[in-house]
Amino acid sequence: MENKARKSSRFKRICVFCGSSPGKNPSYQLAALHLAKQLVEWNIDLVYGGGSIGLMGLVSQAVFDGGRHVLGVIPRTLMPREITGEPVGEVRAVSGMHQRKAEMARQADAFIALPGGYGTLEELLEVITWAQLGIHDKPVGLLNVDGYYNSLLCFIDKAVDEGFITPSARHIIVSAQTAQELISKLEDYVPIHNEDTPKLTWEMEQQLGYTTKSDIAR
Repeated sequence: MENKARKSSRFKRICVFCGSSPGKNPSYQLAALHLAKQLVEWNIDLVYGGGSIGLMGLVSQAVFDGGRHVLGVIPRTLMPREITGEPVGEVRAVSGMHQRKAEMARQADAFIALPGGYGTLEELLEVITWAQLGIHDKPVGLLNVDGYYNSLLCFIDKAVDEGFITPSARHIIVSAQTAQELISKLEDYVPIHNEDTPKLTWEMEQQLGYTTKSDIAR
């Protein structure tokens, strides 16, 4: 009874960025499954990159099997490469990578990055940049499995020390070593609004096709 009572999230959908490879360390696969379990327990639907292989396939299948809605957004050119067998949940085909990222961002109330490669890193940094520019204030979480993202976090802290990233922009990134801890932190996240947000926000917002006002309860 206590478990059911506390599993009420302010997020309807969370976008998960992750690798189309499973990774060499089995802990990455276990983390993907644990994250999927947490999403199901919190009654949160999944938005992701649409692939059925690697960590993408693990997390999407587990969320789908748990009874939650799964939305995969994938460029048409990648469908033969990243979808094998029957697709999981709803698949939304788009024309390219930019449309993929914009649609995933529009559909999600928050973001979580599992371990991944160039694509995962690029998606993660873009939504962080959009938050820095004031295009959205949705929480961005980093699932730092076995210290996978330690070097990235050190780089970001170095950039803060050297004056390239402001402390308020550093606050955008929420990190934790387990899915349970990360989702709890994202639930408590409160954005810090910078009064010096660039005037390009509105133009960029129009280009991306979603509004700065999200459905996230504040």
